[in-house]
Amino acid sequence: MRAQTLGLLWLACLSAFAPARAQDKVVEITTRPGVTQRFVVIPAADAKAAVVLFAGGHGGLQFNDAGSARWGNGNFMVRSARLFASQGLTVAIIDTPSDRQSAPYLTGFRQTPEHAADVKAVIAWMKDSTKLPVWLVGTSRGTQSVGAVATALRSGGGPDGIVLTSTILSDGRSKPVPDMAMDTLKVPVLVVHHEQDACRLCLFRDMPKLMEKLAANPRKELMTFRGGENQGDPCEAMAYHGYNGLEQDVVSRIAAWINTK
Repeated sequence: MRAQTLGLLWLACLSAFAPARAQDKVVEITTRPGVTQRFVVIPAADAKAAVVLFAGGHGGLQFNDAGSARWGNGNFMVRSARLFASQGLTVAIIDTPSDRQSAPYLTGFRQTPEHAADVKAVIAWMKDSTKLPVWLVGTSRGTQSVGAVATALRSGGGPDGIVLTSTILSDGRSKPVPDMAMDTLKVPVLVVHHEQDACRLCLFRDMPKLMEKLAANPRKELMTFRGGENQGDPCEAMAYHGYNGLEQDVVSRIAAWINTK
C-alpha cells in the first residue's frame, strides 16, 4: 500500500506541470548577446505580487515550446507552482538560459554575473507585464540563485523581496547562502525551513549563521515546519527537504507573508 501511495504521489507530481495549461504562457526573452531565457508564466486572478520560482538541483527544466518540463516536475517549486497561483501570485517558473541547456545546466553558474543578468531581465519583463512587485523564490540549490542574484542586484533591477526555502546553509563546493552578502539586503527576506530536513547541506542546526546575517534587515522572518512525509534521498523532493505532504500549508503561508504589506 505504501509503495502504491508513493507511486500515485509521483504520478501527481509528474502531471502537475506537464503539459502546460491553456492559460499558461511560454515566454522567451533575450537577456545577453546571443542568449535567450525561457520561463513559463501562470497568471493569477487579482494578483497582488508576482513570484519567479527557482528549482533546486541542476535547475535544467528544459521547457519545450508548449511549456512542458523535461526534468524537475517533482521539485517542490515546480510541483507547487499552481498552488502559488491559487494564492493570488502570478508565477514565472524559470528555466536555464539557452547557453546552459545541457549538463551541467546551472551547476557552477548560479553565482555568476551572467546568471544575475538573465534574472534581471526576467524581473524587468515581469514588472513591465504585470505591473506588480516581483519576488524571487528558490528551494535548495535554487536559494543560491536567489541569494546571489538579490545581492548582485541590490543597487538596482533586483527583486522586491525574496523567499529562501530549504536553504543551502553549508557547502564545500560552492558558496552557501550564509556566506553571501545577505547583510546588505534591504528588501524583505522570508526564510522557510523544515526542522527535520536531513540533507547535510541544509541542516537546521546551521540556520543561526544565516539569521545573524539578516539581523539588520527591516523585514525578515524564519518560518519553520515539521512533519509531513519523508521518502527517499534526504536531499530530494519527496523527503522533508521538499515539504512532501505539506505543500498547501507551506505555500499558503509564504503567499500570506508576501501579500502582507
